[in-house]
Amino acid sequence: MASNQPAPEAPSPFRSDTLGGEDRTWEEWNPTEESIRPVRGRHRVAKQRGLARSSTVLGVGVIAAVGAGGMATAQSKPPVSISLPDSIADNLPDAKSLPGVSAFMSDDSADNGAVATASPLTTAGITAAEAEQGTSNAGEALRARILQQAEQQQAGAEAEAKAAEEKAAAEEAAAKAAKQQSDAEAKAAAEKKAAEVAAKKKAEAERLAKLAASYALPTSSYTITSTFGQAGSMWSSGYHTGLDFAAPTGTPIKAVHSGTVKSAGWSGSYGYHTVIELDDGTEISYSHQSSMDVSAGQRVTTGETIGRVGATGNVTGPHLHLEVHTADGSGIDPMSWLRSKGLSI
Repeated sequence: MASNQPAPEAPSPFRSDTLGGEDRTWEEWNPTEESIRPVRGRHRVAKQRGLARSSTVLGVGVIAAVGAGGMATAQSKPPVSISLPDSIADNLPDAKSLPGVSAFMSDDSADNGAVATASPLTTAGITAAEAEQGTSNAGEALRARILQQAEQQQAGAEAEAKAAEEKAAAEEAAAKAAKQQSDAEAKAAAEKKAAEVAAKKKAEAERLAKLAASYALPTSSYTITSTFGQAGSMWSSGYHTGLDFAAPTGTPIKAVHSGTVKSAGWSGSYGYHTVIELDDGTEISYSHQSSMDVSAGQRVTTGETIGRVGATGNVTGPHLHLEVHTADGSGIDPMSWLRSKGLSI
C-alpha cells in the first residue's frame, strides 16, 4: 500500500547551518594548484636616508623593546583556537621537514615543554650576564644596553675630542719651539756676523797701524794746495799729476818708506828732483826741492831726511810736489796710496 508520506531526502554532501535566521549552504572546498599558488613578486621597502646611526640604533631598540613588551603582554591573553578544514590539516607537511626548522626541534616533546616553561617570553633577549644580575624584563635589559651604548659612544667622542686637543696643543708647542729655535739661530748668526765684521775691522786697523809704523808723511806743517787729476792750464799735461804739500822753504822732506835712491838731481820744470824705488817696485818722486841730501844708489829708511822744501822749477811758491808710480810706470793718486798705508792726511 502506497504511503502518502514523502520519501526521505538523501543526505546532502553539503553542510547546512543556520545563521541569523538564514540557511547557508557550505560547498565542499577542493584546493587546486591554481587556488593555492603563492603570491610572487618583490615587495620593496623604500630605504630611509638621512637618519643618523645613533637614531637608527635607538629606533631599533625601541621597536625591540615594544616587541618584548608585546610578547610579555601576549603571554597573559587567553589562547585563540584556529580551525582548519580537515583536508588542509591532513596535507600539512611535517614541521621537521621544513628547511631550517628541524635544527630548532627535538624529539623529546616533554623536554621542549620544560624549556618553554622555564623560558617565558618576558625573558626573551636577556643575556646570561644580565640574568645573573637579576634582570628579568627584556625591555629594561634592552633599554640598559641602549643607554650603555650611548654612554660608550659619548665617551668615545670625548676621547677623540681630547686626543684632537692634545694633538693640536702638541703641534702648537712644536711650532713655538721651532720658531724660538729659528729666532735663536738667526740671532746667533747675526751676532757671529757682527763679530766677524768687528774682527775684520780690528785686523785691518792693526794692519794699518803696523804699516803706519813703516810709512811716514813726506813733510810736516803743510797745506794741501793741489790734488791728483785736478785740471788746469798751468800744467803741461792739462791736469795735475801729483799731490802738492805747501810748506815754508827749508822744511825737511822725509822718505815715505825705505828703498833705494834711483835718481837725484835737476829735472827741468820739476826743479831739484829725487826718485826713490821701494822694494815692491813702486817709485816715489819728490820735486821742487831747495836742496837734496841723498844721491843715486843710496839706501834710505822710513822717515829719513832726503832734502828740503823749495820753489825750484815751474812753481808759483814753495811746496813739495809728490808723485807715486806703480812698477809698470802708471801714475796713481798719492793721497789714496798714503791712506792705504795707514797714514792720515
